[in-house]
Amino acid sequence: MARRSTVRAPESERVADHLRAAILSGAIAPGARIRQEELAERLGSSRLPVREALRMLEAEGLTEHHPRRGARVPRLGMHQVDVIYQMRERLEPLALSESIPRLTDDDHRRLALIQDKIEANADLGEFLALDREFHLLTYSGCAIEQLSAMVVRLWNTTQHHRREFMRITGPERRWVVNAEHRLLLDAIERRDAVDAERCLSGHIRRTRVELSQHPEVFAEEGMRR
Repeated sequence: MARRSTVRAPESERVADHLRAAILSGAIAPGARIRQEELAERLGSSRLPVREALRMLEAEGLTEHHPRRGARVPRLGMHQVDVIYQMRERLEPLALSESIPRLTDDDHRRLALIQDKIEANADLGEFLALDREFHLLTYSGCAIEQLSAMVVRLWNTTQHHRREFMRITGPERRWVVNAEHRLLLDAIERRDAVDAERCLSGHIRRTRVELSQHPEVFAEEGMRR
């Protein structure tokens, strides 16, 4: 039994990596069904690794399973997203506070390099990837696994709304994100957890408040056309 699990794990991970990238990039939209048979055929896999991959992604908040309808990408309403952002406002500063003492000078340099790339970039997809890399690196020193896993799950569940929000507000608002990142980076480099928590909480709150002013982000695809 253990040998079968070991053999199948890389295949399940390959399928999970494919699906994760497609969901986070928006190639698979919220509300879209994921049909196991079609996915297995397209990826040249059997259904067992696909089922295992879907269970992995469900734990990460990227898919959900309904007994009658199968797997799909969750679609969240405005109030749900508002509450999830409030959870992020409370949990991510805690993860950051736990992380800061363990971040090295090399981590600080990596963060500064990522921020340089963010400021030099105009592509939305690249911005979102770099923004995610920046923030998750700031939490990488957190040794509380349950907290780290919850932070990643909350990021996953709000990825679509962050992308739509940045698309609607346009590049002219990027300067706000960059200014907040620079303040956050300064606090991290000074190892000032209190200041860093304050910067991060405001950063997340601003997005939540501005997002609430754009109900079109939460409309279904057919209603937006």
